[in-house]
Amino acid sequence: MTDDAHPSPTTALSRRRLLRGAAALGTATAAGGALSLAGAPAAHAAVPGFPTFSYYGQVFDKSRLRYNPTNELIFPSVRHVAGRIANPLGRWYMYYAPHDNPGGICLAYADTITGPWREYPNNPVIPRTWASFDVSHVSSPDAFYNPADRKIYLFFHGENHTTRVASSSDGRTFQYHNRVVGTYMLPGVSETSYARVFPHPTKAGMYIMLFMGNHGGTRKIYIGWSHALTSGWQVKPDPLISPRAGEGGQLSGAHYWSRNGGGHVVYHSGAGNIHVARVGTGFDREDHLGVLYDSRSGAPDNGRAAAPSFVEVDGRLHMFYEAGQRGSTNIALARAN
Repeated sequence: MTDDAHPSPTTALSRRRLLRGAAALGTATAAGGALSLAGAPAAHAAVPGFPTFSYYGQVFDKSRLRYNPTNELIFPSVRHVAGRIANPLGRWYMYYAPHDNPGGICLAYADTITGPWREYPNNPVIPRTWASFDVSHVSSPDAFYNPADRKIYLFFHGENHTTRVASSSDGRTFQYHNRVVGTYMLPGVSETSYARVFPHPTKAGMYIMLFMGNHGGTRKIYIGWSHALTSGWQVKPDPLISPRAGEGGQLSGAHYWSRNGGGHVVYHSGAGNIHVARVGTGFDREDHLGVLYDSRSGAPDNGRAAAPSFVEVDGRLHMFYEAGQRGSTNIALARAN
């Protein structure tokens, strides 16, 4: 059993156009209920050697959530917590967030990967005004479990030009540390957000961060690295992955793919799909390989699948992702065939 933070040892669009649209989602399953089997056709992968994922269901009935200020839920980060943290509410935790004002980092929990997923009653676990900061919104949570101190390190943005980190022994009560990456580190870049953190594939004791940077109106994937989770982050000034033809001119939501020998990054594009690029374990190449998950035209995707978070259970990969056009997104699940 593994999760994505713990693998086994051209026309510039606005941020709102990349991350938001007007199409509404279809009816979701009941909050606290098991995911629905929609009977929808599989979304076909076009990358040889990578799995094909089929849509399985939506995680939440948003109308039944206690905390849902904007009716959009984005950026799922799913972690196995049983036996790892203090007094877990369930075997699995999922962090997610609304976007735009006021945002707020939220938690759901479940005993099985397919649910039922239950909303933590005291959401948000991190609000927009907290500790030493007061911002319009906080969003895009990514949870990294550190076995050395048995804590969850939660990376999130607020504002979009700053990525921050907090830590927790129980996954519910967090201590704020500081900002770790910001536009002050990348001249000419106006956003540094939507980050995910992973162990470096070849360098013990080093972490990598994949994040979105807005360079002159074009959103690209950048990389940072550090020997500590809460400090010492450095960033490469040049983007790791830039949009190519067929990718809608914008990229975000990057995830390091440790399988298939590693050295790949999965990300979503302004075209509405989830793509794969080979970057090598030295992060020194950029080969765009194609579409991993082709978003469905019907609900809940409505032509957009984004921000994947992968979990392997009993040899089967599960992909939680952000489904739908911005302004009405929900968290959905697809599974490898």
